[in-house]
Amino acid sequence: MLLAFDVGNTNTVLGVFKDGELIQNWRLETDNKKSADEYGMIVTQMFDHVGIKPEEIEDVIISTVVPSILFTLQHLSSKYFRKNPIVIEPGIRTGLKIKYDNPKQVGSDRIVNAVAAQAKYSGPLVIIDLGTATTFCAVTAEGEYLGGTIAPGLKISSEALFSMTAQLPKVELEEPGNVICKNTIESMQSGLVYGHMGMISFIVEKMKRELMALGDGKTVPKVIATGGLATMISEGIDCIDVVEKMLTLEGLKIIYEKNKKCRGKREVVPCELEIME
Repeated sequence: MLLAFDVGNTNTVLGVFKDGELIQNWRLETDNKKSADEYGMIVTQMFDHVGIKPEEIEDVIISTVVPSILFTLQHLSSKYFRKNPIVIEPGIRTGLKIKYDNPKQVGSDRIVNAVAAQAKYSGPLVIIDLGTATTFCAVTAEGEYLGGTIAPGLKISSEALFSMTAQLPKVELEEPGNVICKNTIESMQSGLVYGHMGMISFIVEKMKRELMALGDGKTVPKVIATGGLATMISEGIDCIDVVEKMLTLEGLKIIYEKNKKCRGKREVVPCELEIME
């Protein structure tokens, strides 16, 4: 089995693959104050709940946009699974041609999403990830990762509206049903949710035109959305073709397959056992 970590700024998603199929997944709050042992206890308890034994994990792969948590997860992998994990970082094999000005600046989650989308749908593609930030990525038919756009996510926008004003409350992120609203909460929901939908529609349309101009001028890019709020947003606009909730985990599995042979077995002895010996 393969254990995959997708660490975002707000949430961490874990997935377990068996024979190439995702058999379990969980979502945790990202907390860089937690130790490897605290995360280890959480993960092993979740495993126990579904009948997975730690020794069944054959390898571990990690994508994180929170650098401070990487060592914690590497130590967790060593201590609880006896594995030295593959980390999504510069030099990893992805199959993409990164055309960013500085490829090292591209978030690992954006690359992983692009790998999964390219493998499943081929290019040209526009990939939207609705997380802490809402990101847009463009991939050509030739598998070139061109770059994209980064915007504040819905939750960040909502928190900013609450924290930077004196009288506006926190609100649930849901559609109010109208843009002409008669109370403060629905008015805020309208501005946040419908405003985000409008932003996405505009950027997607412009990105599709730019991609078509770089291509044959005829093939319309496919638009794929992922992230916790993707379903709600996609139901309110027409520009999203498909929602792939597990896109990042699928991308991690694909990258693992591309890199496992050149990395060896990578089994390690936990630090505690080394000291004892």
